[in-house]
Parts: sequence; structure tokens; C-alpha cells
Amino acid sequence: MDGEIVAGGIVEQTERVFDNVIANLGTADCGLEHVVKVWLDDPRDFISFNAVFERYFRNHAPARSTVRSALMVDAKVEMDVIAYKSE
Repeated sequence: MDGEIVAGGIVEQTERVFDNVIANLGTADCGLEHVVKVWLDDPRDFISFNAVFERYFRNHAPARSTVRSALMVDAKVEMDVIAYKSE
């Protein structure tokens, strides 16, 4: 989580994004049972991205939207994560 773009393609970058999301959610005692918005630089990456997504969300797939967007940095994927934990 040093802010550097991961070398490789969509699979490696998506795996790193999920690892970072899990680590950050863990600081709030949360998990992956939350809403995700995904931004892909290239819609042709969707199938590969989705294969990784399905590995991480086997039991609790969140509502999500996936859109194509030219990202601000040279990355393949970006995610917005909204987590809610009731008291």
C-alpha cells in the first residue's frame, strides 16, 4: 500500500486492490460484505477482472456497478468501497 502502480496487468492490479481493500476494512473490523464501485480503464478487461472479483466474493457478492473510465493514473482498475457495519 505504497501508492505505486503494480506491474503486470488487470489480474495483478485487481488482486492488489482487493488485498488493500481487505486490509483497510480490517482496521474497522469489517470484511468484504460491502458495496463496491469499480472503474475499469478498458472494458476488454472486464472478463479477467470479474474472474478475480468472483474469487474474493464467493459468498457475499455486493451490489456493484462497473463503468469504463480513463483513470487519472496509469492503472487498469480503481474501486470505491463503501462499508457499513451496524452497531
